Amino acid sequence: MSKRKTIDAFFKKKDVSNSEIRTPVAVETNVDTSMPDEHPSKCSRIQSEEIDRDPRSCKQICEFHINKQDEIRRAYLKEGPSQPKNIDYPYNNDTHRRRFQPSWFELHSHRDWLEYSPSIDAIYCLPCYLSSKKPVGCPRSDAFISTGKDPNSPHKITVKCCEDLKNYSRHIDKLIEKQTSKELESNRLRLKTSIECAQWLAFQACAIRGHDESLDSKNRASVVLENASRNAKYTSPTIQKEILHILASNVRNAIREEIEDAKFCILVDEAQDESKREQMAIILRFVDKNGFLKERFFYVVHAKDTTTLTLKKEICVVLSRYNLHIENIRGQGYDGASNMRGEWNGLQALFLKECPYAYYVHCMAHRLQLTLVTASRKVKVVHQFFDHLTNIINIVVGSRKCNDELQYAQGEQIENMIASNEIETGKGANQIGTLQRVGDTRLRSHFHSICSLIKMFDATCKGAYQVLTSFEFVLILHMMKEIMGITNILCQALQQHSQDLLNVMHLVSTTKPLIQKLRDDGWEPLLDSVTSFCGQHEIDIPHLNARYTKARGRYHHQDEALTTIEHHLRIDIFIVAIDFQLQELNSRFCELTTDLLTLSLALNPKDAFRSFKISDICNLAKNYYPQDFTEQEICFLKHQLQHYELDVTKHPDFQNMGTISELCRGLEISRKSKIYHLIDRLIRLVLTLPVSTATTERAFSTMKLLKTRLRNRMEDELLADNMIVYIEKEIAGNFTMKMIMDKFYSMKNRRQT
Repeated sequence: MSKRKTIDAFFKKKDVSNSEIRTPVAVETNVDTSMPDEHPSKCSRIQSEEIDRDPRSCKQICEFHINKQDEIRRAYLKEGPSQPKNIDYPYNNDTHRRRFQPSWFELHSHRDWLEYSPSIDAIYCLPCYLSSKKPVGCPRSDAFISTGKDPNSPHKITVKCCEDLKNYSRHIDKLIEKQTSKELESNRLRLKTSIECAQWLAFQACAIRGHDESLDSKNRASVVLENASRNAKYTSPTIQKEILHILASNVRNAIREEIEDAKFCILVDEAQDESKREQMAIILRFVDKNGFLKERFFYVVHAKDTTTLTLKKEICVVLSRYNLHIENIRGQGYDGASNMRGEWNGLQALFLKECPYAYYVHCMAHRLQLTLVTASRKVKVVHQFFDHLTNIINIVVGSRKCNDELQYAQGEQIENMIASNEIETGKGANQIGTLQRVGDTRLRSHFHSICSLIKMFDATCKGAYQVLTSFEFVLILHMMKEIMGITNILCQALQQHSQDLLNVMHLVSTTKPLIQKLRDDGWEPLLDSVTSFCGQHEIDIPHLNARYTKARGRYHHQDEALTTIEHHLRIDIFIVAIDFQLQELNSRFCELTTDLLTLSLALNPKDAFRSFKISDICNLAKNYYPQDFTEQEICFLKHQLQHYELDVTKHPDFQNMGTISELCRGLEISRKSKIYHLIDRLIRLVLTLPVSTATTERAFSTMKLLKTRLRNRMEDELLADNMIVYIEKEIAGNFTMKMIMDKFYSMKNRRQT
């Protein structure tokens, strides 16, 4: 029934003209329009002026927006029918003098729907008003006259509609929403499980897809596989790759945030993966805002060819993708390959054309390894020694039977030495090992191989007795151990990616005099050590003063020989080997004396700032970093250095620092980096100069763990994502589950999410 149609005709026949319809009057009431079980956010959108308690002047339901009509209906039902009781009801003008009775509100059949309008003394039906479609203005109604007792009458139908409207929790949208919420909860649980599995496997360098992904698998959760929706299992390879890509992208973005606007260095190297594809690893070296020197693995790119133009293009694409500008590069670190270090067409030359202050430093780890390998090959007897060493290791380790005999003999030797108290026992001590192979490209491999042979000498003799029991072989064995022991400290420094260039220069400068000292004063201690070793292992010791001649690898005593055995061992082997070693060190590390690195030494805090010199530091900024310092800043730098010399260089906390990276961190902690901001800027620029590309070598070691023979079909993007998550797991482990899930949902529209 329309709200315009009153039931006044039930008491008196009276026509209601359409001209009596009035515009609703706003009533300023603060009405609580929420239903008991209604969603609060919907009810809060209804304004109080939209609810008019006078049935005559209120706005018709059909006049509200279609999307708001149900909310208005619920608000009226919440308030109930308008039933004013404490008023004087007027009499009509006919002879019966009838008027509305307040007791009618209490009647059982009336109290839920009957309402009264004082403005025109008329009675209305609230359900009929709420369910009306449009006003018709008829004076009579079938709901209360002709078919009032019919259970399917329009009035009773409207009452039933209002009752259904009150039962908000049973509405179809709420039932669907409730069911959808349960599905969403299960979907999120499945996604969370997939994310945790992918993250854990990536941190362990394990394959994501297992050997058993069927329904019969014993490792199943209650919300996965056949218990999951067909379109929301989250176990497909595509979903797993997306999850891994999200982790990798977040890691790269975090590295980009660490760099901010700082200058950085690129470290690049190439290697083949298991599928014989050439992969190029890109490492970024920089100093973050907290003063920490960092080298972060950033990307691995498949290079279709190794030409310099192709490599440069691929590097630029990666950098531009993350808004890293080429003009901010202040260092380049590559190996000694011609396509990398070429002065005219090499990769470093191409970058220098666009950024003239991206100084190239040949990887010092490669440089030192080349020094050791070249020096060993130039001395004939030393070269033969390493050939014998390689053959011995191949014979002993390459055969399963020989290797078992080696380990058994080593075990017996250890038991005998423990019984005679020659060695100490303890947790992890006296482990049975094997011989280590020599590799020309592996740093410190020569030193470890020699040490392993000395340690297992007796056990190895059973497989290569004739060569090992030569006095000359034992002498060269101990001699190379001494030489490589001196350079081993430098090798360790080069393998530490946080080591700064200035301290490596210092270690190079100390390595040379130590080798020279070994040449001058090391023969007698070496001879004593070799003689003692031969006595322990029952090796014949020749008469050193006897005349020397060599035939078939054995010493012969001949009076007509011109030299003694000691002269041959000392001059022809010991002195010559050390001289070639020094020659290669001076030749391959001559670049360390260039002006840039020499001036940089003035910033080194080692030995209480012994090398500090204001003029050198000013020349360093003026000549090598003019793009980072204006002329006015260079003038001001001199005054800062004068205060810096009296303040920082004399401070006991800074005098004990041994590296420039420690100095950079100390300035940041003490907040002196704000006071001496120009000096701090120069220190950060020097720290970006690379030491070695050892980080790229570690990246390739990770590549071998991930892309194995069984996984050689791995795509390049998946390989890059796996590598950065595994290598930079420290960063990847900081992401919350909500961050990853939100990123997953934002990638594209997904069903049931």
